[in-house]
Amino acid sequence: MIRGYARVSTDGQSVNAQAAQLRAAGAEIVFRETASGAKTDRAQLRRVVAQLGEGDVLLVTRLDRLARSTRDLLNTLATVTAKGAGFRSLHDTWADTTTAHGRLMLTVLGGLAEFERELICARTGEGRARAKARV
Repeated sequence: MIRGYARVSTDGQSVNAQAAQLRAAGAEIVFRETASGAKTDRAQLRRVVAQLGEGDVLLVTRLDRLARSTRDLLNTLATVTAKGAGFRSLHDTWADTTTAHGRLMLTVLGGLAEFERELICARTGEGRARAKARV
């Protein structure tokens, strides 16, 4: 089953256009939400992910509707994958875990995110050491 997830950030926006695109692309059910992308605990996203099963697909119109950061995206996709489900973005066609090419791209993205995280940790540690040396 293809399950869609549509999200807008403010009450003044409408999820109707996203929902229509998701339905046209084959989504049988669309979960709609008005919440900031910075908020990682979103009720409807949690609900759609909980309902995913083996062979299902989570469909969004754009990656920024699902996640605000690379880390958030990778965490969500890890949860989707653990359920045996796939993921597709209509406008970000490279983000498609139902194809070998899409899985490769997301693996590369995950590696880059991990590399970036290690660099941040190293710089933070160096800064902390310098600050302690000054005291």
